[in-house]
Amino acid sequence: VKDELDIDLQKQIMAAFDSNTKLLEHLVNALFTGTLSTNYSDPSGPSDAEVEAVGSICAFLHVMFSTLPLDVTMTALAYRTDIVPALWNFIKRCHENQRWPYFSKYISPLPVDAPGWLLPVSVFCPIYKYMLKIVDNEEFYEQEKPLSLKDLKALVLILKQALWQLLWIIPSHTSPSQKALPNPLGLKKMSIDSLKSQARIGLSELLTQLQDWNSRLPFTAESDFYSQEATSENFVSQAILGNTRASEIIKLAPFLAPFTIRVKIFTSQLANSKQSTASHSALTRHRFKIRRSRLLEDAFDQLSLLSEEDLKGPIRVSFVNEHGVEEAGIDGGGIFKDFMENITRAAFDVQYGLFKETVDHVLYPNPGSGLVHEQHLQYFQFLGSLLGKAMYEGILVDLPFATFFLSKLKEKSNFLNDLPSLDPELYRHLLFLKHYKGDLSDLELYFVIVNNEYGEQNEEELLPGGREMRVTNQNVITFIHLVANHRLNYQIRGQGRHFLRGFQKLIPKEWIDMFNEHEIQLLISGSLESLDIDDLRLNTNYSGGYHP
Repeated sequence: VKDELDIDLQKQIMAAFDSNTKLLEHLVNALFTGTLSTNYSDPSGPSDAEVEAVGSICAFLHVMFSTLPLDVTMTALAYRTDIVPALWNFIKRCHENQRWPYFSKYISPLPVDAPGWLLPVSVFCPIYKYMLKIVDNEEFYEQEKPLSLKDLKALVLILKQALWQLLWIIPSHTSPSQKALPNPLGLKKMSIDSLKSQARIGLSELLTQLQDWNSRLPFTAESDFYSQEATSENFVSQAILGNTRASEIIKLAPFLAPFTIRVKIFTSQLANSKQSTASHSALTRHRFKIRRSRLLEDAFDQLSLLSEEDLKGPIRVSFVNEHGVEEAGIDGGGIFKDFMENITRAAFDVQYGLFKETVDHVLYPNPGSGLVHEQHLQYFQFLGSLLGKAMYEGILVDLPFATFFLSKLKEKSNFLNDLPSLDPELYRHLLFLKHYKGDLSDLELYFVIVNNEYGEQNEEELLPGGREMRVTNQNVITFIHLVANHRLNYQIRGQGRHFLRGFQKLIPKEWIDMFNEHEIQLLISGSLESLDIDDLRLNTNYSGGYHP
């Protein structure tokens, strides 16, 4: 009978939270109010009452994360409670006093050497990560909400140290003799290994997002994300070797290693790939005649037929001029490089209709490309393989891509803070709604969006039944998220998928995931910062009447 009552009680509690997120908000705020401060006013370590409050709410939320609908739960916690600044204040004080509580009451079995930050960090990270999806630039950099820029620097250093400890010093291992903590609601058990797993993922994802923010406008040194141990020769050799703890760290948390280290690993992966396909390349020689007047069309017709192995091998090109005469010259690599530079310039030209340019003059797929080219998706796959081939061969091409498009190479979604580059007017409109002080239902907005491509307008629902769903103060965050998602992800989903399909024929996801979007742009186009002008001037020989 007791088990049946427990199950029935569990269902009632879950239903109450699921149908009314205000109950969750009130419970969290009630546990913190009067116990935990959101301001850093007391530099001493936390009191017993604070430890009890943090332990109780974090243990409860750890279970809720795997029980309730995540979006609803995270929206309520991130935007309608003070849990992020409160937990950060607790974590910061524990770190500065080097005194972490022992949450043995909530975690079972708890080894003596288990880090005390494990429980609060495993809850703090996913909530703050979710909050950063909808935080705008003004809040983050100017209002410094919910955390100050000074605190963000400290946060990066604390979280980096915690993640390195989990990944390198105390990696996860599950013992058959371990028993999970009994849970009063009969929900998913909270074991030390489940906490470690959640903490590893949460720490990695939050630090990745913070690095993205830092790439837009730095609030701390890039080196603050690096672990000094990840620069050692031993670490690098292990990472290159593969199937080692170092290589696993590069997969989960590549930002722990400096960019130059990751480029070494990437270069080694390219060399290994070329070596493994060398025997196939020796047996097959691909030579194509390309008319300069129909550069893109000829290249598409011929190169798009190549297999993945053929694309990785040498490709020889000869140009045919406007008179139909093949141009003289033997392609030892230079002509192919010239071909790559010319074809990428032509294919990605906005006049061709496959790509558009943002107000910042960076490129992204044209959502209306299907209205311009019947075979537009096949062309996107071809262009993806072209960009992959350029990176595979180490050919730099002058193609400045929008960050929100480069994220598609990593199969990542984009969020509100990526919108200003694409549509600054829409971004300002969404911020107006986000900070609106009145009753939003008076504005008579609904969960729909109007698409406008080449003069053709059509209305799309953001959710099923969106035409009848009014935007209110309660659901405005969801509305903003859906609008940003539609413009940044949904509208170019087909183009992005096909481009990625071609790109991954040469550059696997595992390789590109080592880099963030700004670093990928460096791999594509290089950087002027690496060009030593003084050295170039000293070592340049002038002729033909030219002089310095």
